Amino acid sequence: MAALDTAHFSEPVSQVDPQAFVRLADGQCHLDLLVRGAVCAGCISRIESGLLEDDRVERARLNLSTGRLRLSWRGDAALASTYVSRLGRLGYPATPYEPEAEADPQKEEERKLLRAMAVAGFAMANVMLLSISVWAGGMEMTEATQALMHRISALIVLPAVAYAGQPFFRSAITALRNRHVNMDVPISLAVILACGLSIWETFYGHGDTYFDAAAMLLFFLLIGRFLDMRLRAKAGEAARGLAAMQAATANRIRADGRIEAIPAREVKAGDRLVLAAGDRVPVDAVIREGQGALDGSLVTGETAPVAARPGIEVFSGMLNLDGKLVLEATADRDNSLLAEITRLVEAGEQSRSRYVRLADRAAKLYVPVVHSLAALTLLGWLVIGQDPHLAIIHAIAVLIITCPCALGLAVPAVQVVASGRLYREGVLVKSGDAMERLAGIDTVVFDKTGTLTEGRPRLINRDDIPDMAFETAARLARTSRHPLSRAVADAAGMGIAAAETREISGGGIEAVEDGVTIRFGSARWLGIEAASDPHSEVWLKAGDEAPIRFRFEDRLRADAAETVAALRERGCRVELLSGDRTGPVEAVAAELGLDAWQAELKPQDKIARLETLKAEGRSVAMIGDGINDAPALAAADVSVSLASAAEISQAAADFVLQGDRLAAAIVAYDVSCGAKRRVLENFGLAAVYNMIAVPLAVAGLVTPLIAAIAMSASSVLVTLNALRLAR
Repeated sequence: MAALDTAHFSEPVSQVDPQAFVRLADGQCHLDLLVRGAVCAGCISRIESGLLEDDRVERARLNLSTGRLRLSWRGDAALASTYVSRLGRLGYPATPYEPEAEADPQKEEERKLLRAMAVAGFAMANVMLLSISVWAGGMEMTEATQALMHRISALIVLPAVAYAGQPFFRSAITALRNRHVNMDVPISLAVILACGLSIWETFYGHGDTYFDAAAMLLFFLLIGRFLDMRLRAKAGEAARGLAAMQAATANRIRADGRIEAIPAREVKAGDRLVLAAGDRVPVDAVIREGQGALDGSLVTGETAPVAARPGIEVFSGMLNLDGKLVLEATADRDNSLLAEITRLVEAGEQSRSRYVRLADRAAKLYVPVVHSLAALTLLGWLVIGQDPHLAIIHAIAVLIITCPCALGLAVPAVQVVASGRLYREGVLVKSGDAMERLAGIDTVVFDKTGTLTEGRPRLINRDDIPDMAFETAARLARTSRHPLSRAVADAAGMGIAAAETREISGGGIEAVEDGVTIRFGSARWLGIEAASDPHSEVWLKAGDEAPIRFRFEDRLRADAAETVAALRERGCRVELLSGDRTGPVEAVAAELGLDAWQAELKPQDKIARLETLKAEGRSVAMIGDGINDAPALAAADVSVSLASAAEISQAAADFVLQGDRLAAAIVAYDVSCGAKRRVLENFGLAAVYNMIAVPLAVAGLVTPLIAAIAMSASSVLVTLNALRLAR
């Protein structure tokens, strides 16, 4: 809920034109902003709800760890400046999000916190020496000497508090100026009350001051704030690392043949680009000229270089190892593969699961409850005859110790750590509530082709297919990404593709050439009665000519049996649903020991089976290839897709597994179950902390110093508990 002023930016907001960063897609304007000052779930709620008050805003989602706000709206791109101004009025200044920028505003904030911490620590150490002298002086120390010690303490502490307390004071002032309160308001109030009470006691009271407590209070609060920032930075470093891999500039070939250097965000689909050795591919593109090698480990997960030659697709983030290449952009930077992966990695923290909603509601109750409790504590101690200065001290302790930082971090910390862990394991998470749903499944449904099998079938009857029919099938196959189509295209090699084709989900590809309708797809779609065969097949039918059969062999993934067995060990029922013929499906089911399987299913048949399972009270996860199974993936309670890099943005799944490791789904399940346990543990820690700490503070058994230590420790504790998932 804290907010910082524009001094935290390396560049003033007024010097940046947000409209220049707006991109248009699907009839909407999209803008990524870097928002500073958000420190907890309450900040996220206020920022998002403040923007969504405008009916034109379709989406506003803030990532707490990276500070990235994704904003979408209907209307003019010029509204970008309006929304940036609105964020400023809410107390959260923003600038366009530029991942390639060298300056890191968070690093500057960390340095400011360290400087403030050093000042508070210096003041605390020196004032403690003076306080010890007063405490140990006994009868030998005169009242005049004690007063001198207190005045010296005031000279040390008051300037130190004015400087070291700026992170809290600025935030509180900004919040109050915008007519709302945040967790820094009671903290600032507590520090000011402690100093004000000490000044009154020094000059007008009997000399019991709390200058040392005020300095120590700020010191420990700053430690907690710094550790919280560092832990959140560690949790979100995967997303920031990916974003930083985006190229900042691109070399575009102009119409007159000259080459100009432009910001990568200005590249549009169709632009021709020059990529020199050592440069990163700025956007998704196709190689038009040149040969060489690319480091594609970011996309493929393999360390072996990828051959670069004309016609090969390349993706943003790939590194050109040698040779000059000429590319034709197929997407702008914000719609590129690397940008999509970055968004998926970030999305793990942006969910609105029931746990997040619970924490948000609890955090919203904080301000009225804590201020009422502090006021009642003050009045209660005054009623029973306590000295006013001690009653104020008890109220200060209540203000500090009840800060809901631990509760606000309980869920987001777990989600972002779990998402980062899964990213390292090759699993991209689209939302944190997907992990919550995955942890509750009891049934897993698999597709066959490209999921349990390698998805790289090999044509095994090439010699039986006439050359002309084979070339016709290849022209159609080059327009599809279905594994069987890719197998035909790969067997045929480079060549032309059919001009106009139509792909029928669950059927095949259809085209019209020279007035003849040509279909390349399943026997069922073509009305052919195929014989039982353990091999996969597709058929080519041109007009009234006899259909021609293409037979394929597709091996099981190396870890398919291990994955199925692991799911069973975890108590999950496993089923196989496939659109392939009975023979190949039965063979795969027998090899994996699956009794529950169905073959020759259309997409709607798979959906019907999923709905039946859900009607039986089962929680179902669907694991499929992410394209042909998109309807079934959407119908499941939670969905997992094994998708090639080019298909990631098309996947309808909640989780995307990169590479060829089906066993990564087991990692996703285990981490999701672990994340659920950590969330519940964090809620328990936050609840136990408040059940113990609040009564002690109200009873006057906790000093402001102990309250500050306890509050900071609770926040660090829940974050450290979340970081256990990183192992």
